Amino acid sequence: MAKPGVPDMLRKWFVVHFAVDMAFAIPLMLAPEFTLKLFGWQVVDPLATRLVAAALFGIGIESYLGRNAGVEAYQGMLRLKIIWSLAAVIGIGWSLLQGALPNTYAGWILLLVFIGFNGLWIYWRRKT
Repeated sequence: MAKPGVPDMLRKWFVVHFAVDMAFAIPLMLAPEFTLKLFGWQVVDPLATRLVAAALFGIGIESYLGRNAGVEAYQGMLRLKIIWSLAAVIGIGWSLLQGALPNTYAGWILLLVFIGFNGLWIYWRRKT
């Protein structure tokens, strides 16, 4: 049963975040080369790719497991999500500026996804 004080919509966003994270984490963990080549990556580091998958598993699964938690737990999880998504925005943006992403189109989409989630988490952190 959900604890009071956390908006239902935020709880739903945590479940959505779980689903998105799993949709990327599972293929990145199981088949990093195949998955990234679908998005235009020509050189793939399986270790680094699986580390990203591990982060997605950790954050995504905790989003699902903690979806019925109270306000204090949500505040901590939101801080983590804000830090992770902001660091991703900086890293992806920097890589795009350096020309390090082989498929710029996929890079921009990835950047927009992380910007969107960062804005979403900042919005909810201010409300809780």
